[in-house]
Amino acid sequence: MILKRRSFIGTGLAAASLLAAPIVWGQAKLRVVVIGGGAGGATAARYLAKDGGGALDVTLVEANPIYTTCFFSNLYLGGLRDFESLQHGYDKIGAGVTVIHDMATGVDRAARTVTLAGGQVLPYDRLVLSPGIDFKDDSVPGWSLDAVEVMPHAYKAGPQTQLLKAMVDSMPQGGTFAMVAPPNPYRCPPGPYERVSMVAHALKQTNPTAKILVLDPKDKYSKQALFEEGWAKYYNGMVTWVGPEFGGGEVEVRPDSMEVVIEGEAQKVDVCNVIPGQIAGRIAAIAGVTDDTGWAPVHPDSMKSKADENVYVLGDSSAQGDMPKSGFSANSQAKVAAMTIRGELTGSKVFPAKYSNTCWSLIAPEDGVKVGASYEPTPEKIASVESFISGTGEDAALRKATYEESLGWYAGITADAFG
Repeated sequence: MILKRRSFIGTGLAAASLLAAPIVWGQAKLRVVVIGGGAGGATAARYLAKDGGGALDVTLVEANPIYTTCFFSNLYLGGLRDFESLQHGYDKIGAGVTVIHDMATGVDRAARTVTLAGGQVLPYDRLVLSPGIDFKDDSVPGWSLDAVEVMPHAYKAGPQTQLLKAMVDSMPQGGTFAMVAPPNPYRCPPGPYERVSMVAHALKQTNPTAKILVLDPKDKYSKQALFEEGWAKYYNGMVTWVGPEFGGGEVEVRPDSMEVVIEGEAQKVDVCNVIPGQIAGRIAAIAGVTDDTGWAPVHPDSMKSKADENVYVLGDSSAQGDMPKSGFSANSQAKVAAMTIRGELTGSKVFPAKYSNTCWSLIAPEDGVKVGASYEPTPEKIASVESFISGTGEDAALRKATYEESLGWYAGITADAFG
């Protein structure tokens, strides 16, 4: 039997083979839908469009017309950056990307469609999920999403960040700022301990007798020695860290009375920043690509979901191994995913995956520290192969250079993602 092209495409055999077959010039463009317009999703959309040679129909779905970065939002809390500098639109994202400002509310993986809150249904050949994080509503006793206007999380940058800054700025003299730190794993940045540093810096200028109480369920945290050194140097006596041994892991909050309860003892505070436990952005669970941990497992060499070979999960939502949940990581993962998708759909060359990350933190003005690594996929996970971290006791010139390096990175990554 000889099949002509038209009849062949109509057969079930052709539909099944579409996964492996590259695009044929002259037929309709294959469609990639990207959900989430942050460092992962926006980067993936841009690279799919600009490197796809016009062969792909790329749609980016993001509810917010202006994206506010979590990274560097702590510097706004510290008074070292204005809010507008954190905000980025999509007008420069580039030709070949259709941006839809709506909320994705459904994914039918069998039909390969995404449903939006406004009723629009988007078909896809590949789906990229980069929705960031959502919160475990019951992870801090006494706190829920209903309390965010009283005890903000400020872990999705925007109005929550502005609210927390207003609260810090209006604290009474000698008042207490309490932070309930998150359990692992969590989005970073905005790193909790950089946030402590920046709040301390702001209070030192206007409210030097204020106190900061950090209630932490973790025995240790990233760059701990560097932060402790910096707090002693710049904010001596202001910051108290309470780990699980002394009740940091068994904290209850009372939004109505603005109290924290540590080992049964209630303490009045003036501002309480509750950073709850975190899970993948809700659309990942709706799509059915998360597991019992609340995160979405992916193949380390491609960021492809382990639940569906037509779905990719980037950034904070993914469970991939050693990489932290950072904007840098999401940007790095997006480029690997975009390359893989282009290879599958257009037949372009796919190179071995490599990933990288650096997380900078500002302890005080011009005193920056960093930690980072390069990564490669193994059969089990994305694994760190070479790492680095700032050292305690570094001189002021090196710390200033580290801070300036972070400024360059911010300018670079936002241009890479948003144009």
